[in-house]
Amino acid sequence: MLNKRRSGILLPISSLPSPFGIGDFGSHAYEFIDFLKKSGQTYWQILPMGPTGFGDSPYQSFSTFAGNPYFIDLNELIKDGLLSEEAVAQTLPDSERVEYELQFKRRFPLLKEAYTNAVSSGLLSDDSFMEFKKANIDWLPDYSLFMALKDIYCGKPWFYWPEDIRMRKPQSVLDSIDSNQESIEFYSFTQYLFFMQWDKLKKYANSNGIEIIGDIPIYVAFDSADCWSHPELFQLDKHHMPNAIAGCPPDDYAVKGQLWGNPLYNWEVHKKTGFEWWLKRIQAAWKLTDIIRIDHFRGFDEYYSIPYGSEDAVNGTWRKGPGLELFQTIKRELGDVPIIAEDLGFVTDSVRDLLASCRYPGMKVLEFAFNEEERSEYLPYNYTKNCVVYTGTHDNETITGWYANLTPEVREAAIRYCNNAYTPESEIAWDYICLAMSSIANTCIIPMQDYLGLGNEARINTPSTLGLNWTWRMKQDAIESDYLALRIRQLTKTYGRLSFSQKSDKKDNE
Repeated sequence: MLNKRRSGILLPISSLPSPFGIGDFGSHAYEFIDFLKKSGQTYWQILPMGPTGFGDSPYQSFSTFAGNPYFIDLNELIKDGLLSEEAVAQTLPDSERVEYELQFKRRFPLLKEAYTNAVSSGLLSDDSFMEFKKANIDWLPDYSLFMALKDIYCGKPWFYWPEDIRMRKPQSVLDSIDSNQESIEFYSFTQYLFFMQWDKLKKYANSNGIEIIGDIPIYVAFDSADCWSHPELFQLDKHHMPNAIAGCPPDDYAVKGQLWGNPLYNWEVHKKTGFEWWLKRIQAAWKLTDIIRIDHFRGFDEYYSIPYGSEDAVNGTWRKGPGLELFQTIKRELGDVPIIAEDLGFVTDSVRDLLASCRYPGMKVLEFAFNEEERSEYLPYNYTKNCVVYTGTHDNETITGWYANLTPEVREAAIRYCNNAYTPESEIAWDYICLAMSSIANTCIIPMQDYLGLGNEARINTPSTLGLNWTWRMKQDAIESDYLALRIRQLTKTYGRLSFSQKSDKKDNE
């Protein structure tokens, strides 16, 4: 998979056009796959697809196994007779950016209406729904109960719930299951819809030669079904509160470091279980996608531990992670899982050694390549084949925005490297797309915003901030013209990244 010269596009599901205010698994997702095929691409990279909580970040999900109900295609429910077209159109209007609060307030009543209609039509007695629940018995009951209880307690995090259920006293759990059967079944139903629709979309992508690159965060959210149902897997005290939390130390970009707030893993417990939870997590992610990008790979070598209650990340310490043992276990038990290691930031020799031992491709970002000293490991002449090159990621500026904000000294260094002093800024993104495409890296991934030449108004996320993060959406007419697809395809062909089946296309033999 990642050992051949190929390319793809990064676009979150949420950023797709759709009629209902957020990208989903509907017709526009299928049209984007058609666009990828027409463009000669092999990969569609997405972000984590879990249900989002506070801050709407896909990296802070209520579950590492569940899917986001916002991505369910409501038009499909209309076709199935579970919703009326009028009710959906009146409830969820389209919007230029994702409005998560509106999605939360208006989408769930529609899904509950669909659930009620599914019950009355006998759909929940269908074998496929029963088989789905059975196949996901390891996580679905806990997740569905967790979400039902969040409704009862007005959305409060589980660590603010009453003591008995917060601590999962057996009788309290049984009582909660008995008294919330309908709500539990509803949340299981939303997961059934999510997975059935995603499976159909993924099969369409694969049948058209497109592989999905998924993404899993290294950590899970504290307010998650995973942490509530398996507290023994995390560094929690006897009251199930964190002893320490995750983050990053101070650097040039964050003088007080980054305080992520996620609970840290109790790696000794994970080792004693043969990394059972991690095996299930990787297996679930691999079933959903074709390739897995693992966020913050260095945390498996050493992780940054910050005392719980700290106001910033200044006083953290580095602790040893599971290292190679985890990935040897994954390979032994699951085989050669295709993994991309996010190894950005300050990387130590021990992290490099771990990456080399695993033989996973790391990441190279062109926006990190240029500085006044004109020396950087992210300059293309320093790459090896076994890496994935990006112009930027979801956490970076768009190339157009980045270039506009460069200091005169760094811009001059970039111009010297690219020899492009006379390129107009409206076309500057293409110079860096070509630089990435022409590099020796086996895999090249370009964010869709860069192909569209958009500025920082289209940035996906600015780390350690709140605001417009995760809200950008591609306009409906962005890929309607054949011109962009053919331009991308020509570059892909020029730089030797078309697959064999794509090369056999008549267009590329004329």
